[in-house]
Amino acid sequence: MNRMPEQLWAKSNRILTLEKHLQDAEMAVQQIFRLDGRWGQNWCRFFQIQGDENQQKFLLNLRIAALFHDIGKANEDFYAAVTSAGFLPQVLRHEHLSALILCLPEVRSWLGQNSALEVDVITAAVLSHHLKASEGEKVTSNGKSYQWCQPQSLKQSPLRLYLNHDEVTRSLRRIADIANLKSLPNLPNVSWHPIQSLWQETRGKGITFARKLRSSIRKDKDRQRFLVAVKAGLIAADAAASGLVRQGKDISDWIETVVHSKALSSDEIATKIIQPRLEQIQAKDLREFQKQLALQGSKTLLLSACGSGKTLAAWKWAEVQSQTYNIGKVIFLYPTRGTATEGFRDYVGWAPEADAALITGTARYELEAMRDNPKEESKTSAIAGKTFRTEADERLFALGFWSKRFFSATVDQFLSFMEHSYQSLCLLPVLADSAVIIDEVHSFDRSMFDTLISFLQTFDIPVLCMTATLPKCRRKELEEAGLRVFPTVTDRAQLDDLKEKEEVNRYLLEPVPDFNAAFDKAVNAYQSGLRVLWVVNTVDRCLAISQKLEICLKVPTLTYHSRFRLCDRAEVHKQTVAAFAPQSNKLPNAAIAVTTQVCEMSLDLDADVLITEVAPISALVQRFGRANRHLKREFAMLHVYEPPGNLPYTKDELVVARRFLNELGCD
Repeated sequence: MNRMPEQLWAKSNRILTLEKHLQDAEMAVQQIFRLDGRWGQNWCRFFQIQGDENQQKFLLNLRIAALFHDIGKANEDFYAAVTSAGFLPQVLRHEHLSALILCLPEVRSWLGQNSALEVDVITAAVLSHHLKASEGEKVTSNGKSYQWCQPQSLKQSPLRLYLNHDEVTRSLRRIADIANLKSLPNLPNVSWHPIQSLWQETRGKGITFARKLRSSIRKDKDRQRFLVAVKAGLIAADAAASGLVRQGKDISDWIETVVHSKALSSDEIATKIIQPRLEQIQAKDLREFQKQLALQGSKTLLLSACGSGKTLAAWKWAEVQSQTYNIGKVIFLYPTRGTATEGFRDYVGWAPEADAALITGTARYELEAMRDNPKEESKTSAIAGKTFRTEADERLFALGFWSKRFFSATVDQFLSFMEHSYQSLCLLPVLADSAVIIDEVHSFDRSMFDTLISFLQTFDIPVLCMTATLPKCRRKELEEAGLRVFPTVTDRAQLDDLKEKEEVNRYLLEPVPDFNAAFDKAVNAYQSGLRVLWVVNTVDRCLAISQKLEICLKVPTLTYHSRFRLCDRAEVHKQTVAAFAPQSNKLPNAAIAVTTQVCEMSLDLDADVLITEVAPISALVQRFGRANRHLKREFAMLHVYEPPGNLPYTKDELVVARRFLNELGCD
């Protein structure tokens, strides 16, 4: 049998020993989540870990998990993989081995000396820190199965373990010192094989432990939150310990600088965001309803008309939250890349480059486009010429945003941690240190809305949800999840500025009998020099109508829908927004665009004439909000007609919408 190597390596190219990496991970835990620091306090608040004893217990369990998480790398396959120039398959994932070692009776008995140690929680965190473990034979999208302790290669010979190596022993001694444990466990000097009796029996016990833990957290929500806090904390600490070493950074110095930066002050939000925006829109002060929203508390649902100033009101709310909570960040979440990019362009991008971040699946592309193709110089000088960077690697991508203070992002980039997204979990310390504004909640599909409800019910964080309209059933769900609706009927009666915005006669609603009549309206309006926005319910009809208009008008028609390639969609998005942008110093040029539902959310479109197929009420309200948005004319014309079919909506949704239109006078 070959001798054990003198050193065990945690990373390829022999840049870091296993012992040093385990020490780095534990140090990262202590520095990131220290209980006298803002991030540690906010992490415990976020997961509702209350009381000094419980918080100390959390930190202890997380430190032990960090020292155990990669101990399974002490095996011949992993050593060969990191010391070889080529790719060598490993028979077993290292975290599977780490968790298996934690299931050994002697290890569990040893850790059990300290009643504050939740051995099953530590084991679960260690096993899942790469999110590649399951009890059954579930096959992933890349065709691999991550069933716990099942061979990952065709290797038949036993896997030699180095559990008696000095680096492992010293790591166990460190655990004993931290947790006040006596002696050290005697780890077996037995190679692993799936049918070897010791390891087969240990795996069976481990499955039993896991099932009992799963059963207990279903009944005990506090323990469930504790488990997730430890699991997510380990992923974040490991990301820092691994990613920063690869970048050649001193872990301790970097964490001290980034994590323990000063808290966000209300003055900072006012001077970096609110005042520049007020100057841009030539307003002397916030409106009364925007000021009143800020006083509604940390869990609020804002229901306000399109164009009423919700976003600026949200920043004022965030300013007040920074006075109530010791936080370091403000996050705006949007449903789509396009809306997140517009949010960044209009608000977050005004902040200093070092503070602002756009996070979407295509953020780098969007930011480069902003830099290379700035808008009017007078309005975008704060953005033009900046260099915003993201990282491709998920760990480094997330770590690159830990220092930012103002975010515009898609919902999935932050909330998908609830669906075990690794990147989102690495961003979770940022989320826990934030006040969060979630816009256009009416547009969430059922799955995303369920995730939002669970998020609101489970985690303690200041949240403002916003939309112009919302079905009663969803409003009720949000209220039951803890949100206070603003403004109420009573509030509206006292807010003259909001009443003026919402009750002004923006539109003249004139239904048309069919598509042909709608087509004639569009042609005549465009030929009269007006800006025409036509919204339909399917991409196929969008394309067909656009083609017919081009033939008739003999001019290019803007067409905006969800099937464009990313690069093309970004350009069409920009062109559409520009064509319908408010004009202050001159009469707007005629424009015509045919779009699908993509135009409904947060886009600053200001049409003279809006034509739309009948759609659900919430969709109609959003579409109407794209006309006469800035009250630059006496009224805009709205033409509504019947679509040839109900898809993608249900018949019942359209029946309710027709009733709504009839009540507005569309008989």
